[in-house]
Amino acid sequence: MILGLAPSLLLIAQDKEKTKSGFSFGAVPAIAYDSDLGFRYGALANFYDYGDGTIYPFYKHSLYVEWSHTTKGSDLKQIKYDSEYLIPGIRVTGDARLETEQAMDFFGFNGFETAYNPAFTTVGNVDYKTRMFYKMDRSTLRLRANFQGKIIGRKLRWFAGLSYYNIGLDSVNITKLNKGKEGDKILPDVDGLYDLFVKQGVIPADQAKGGGVTNFSVGIVADTRDNEPNPNRGIWSEAMVVTSPGFLGNKNPFYKIVFSHRQYFTLVPDRLTFAYRLNYQTSLGKKSMPWYMLNYTFSTFDDREGLGGSKTLRGILRNRVVGEGFALGNFELRWKFVKFEFLKQNWYLALSPFLDMAMITKPYKPTPNFEIPAEFFGQADGLHLSYGAGLHIALNQNFIVAVDYGMAANKNDGKSGLYIGLDFLF
Repeated sequence: MILGLAPSLLLIAQDKEKTKSGFSFGAVPAIAYDSDLGFRYGALANFYDYGDGTIYPFYKHSLYVEWSHTTKGSDLKQIKYDSEYLIPGIRVTGDARLETEQAMDFFGFNGFETAYNPAFTTVGNVDYKTRMFYKMDRSTLRLRANFQGKIIGRKLRWFAGLSYYNIGLDSVNITKLNKGKEGDKILPDVDGLYDLFVKQGVIPADQAKGGGVTNFSVGIVADTRDNEPNPNRGIWSEAMVVTSPGFLGNKNPFYKIVFSHRQYFTLVPDRLTFAYRLNYQTSLGKKSMPWYMLNYTFSTFDDREGLGGSKTLRGILRNRVVGEGFALGNFELRWKFVKFEFLKQNWYLALSPFLDMAMITKPYKPTPNFEIPAEFFGQADGLHLSYGAGLHIALNQNFIVAVDYGMAANKNDGKSGLYIGLDFLF
């Protein structure tokens, strides 16, 4: 177990790693932390099959399983599979994910257009409303199957994917959260931002409780990375179209284009790398996406929550930047400052200072006369900026424990965030 290693263990410095073959796994007893989600506990593991070792650090099969719960009421059950060998010549990535959140972040729409007022959630403040003012209840079932095939070897591939979301939304269950609480710990039964936006018609009535969405995606991928979990050189670029057509049973069809470019530069061979990611996503046409799908960032590898939080804008409030279209940039230096062998496994430690930024390029506007209500309007959206650093512990280059700390440059985006989880950001 990685988190159980004692600091007094002998570390043997090395530059050349031993080739791995057969099965390997990394497991963490889900002792993780996210400023937005709270402490996470449970269990997660990643199993790898390296075959005879000739493709190391690439693997033949990867299976990731997780069950975890957080102190802020999020429960996650997930299984993911990834392989280029299940179907010869085609990479198969699939996952099933069931997540419930009794206090999911909701800060409105269009970034700074919806003002963020921390006084509303601060007990004792004259403007205090409830600690749950910027929260709502959400449950999500997601099923995905993605396929990639070769056009020019591994370097240029086609992509096709099918995904299904079933999303249920509601007000925060105050009665449930107040069980066992006393004094000022008791949450007042007042409307939060989600409730007010539903009552005021900011959120369309037919979408207020969520719904089912089936997406079909097609695209192209250019990939010259030398190692997927933490590349030292190469690019990873993708262009795709995400469609949610009516004939698949979608009540609110939408179409979205996605462009993403990631590039990695070796500054010191196998020690110091500069990496950046540029991402642009926007809906097409005049008809708006369902509002509960706006906070997803789509990719050929995974669909993430965003923008804001551990996977997009570290240090900025989760789901703070929500609109029909956005531009995102992430920039990191990655320094592997210690390498060693322990328990016949290859390890390294890495530091990574970073800079994250994003802005809305197409505001959410479900109707021609749509406006954020004056009582919640802040200002025109602009650049959302955060900065910080991370520490990473890697096992056999593929299983990576990440600790990131980021700070928001604008108080309207929050203050800071600490995140303990898996993998580099990109």
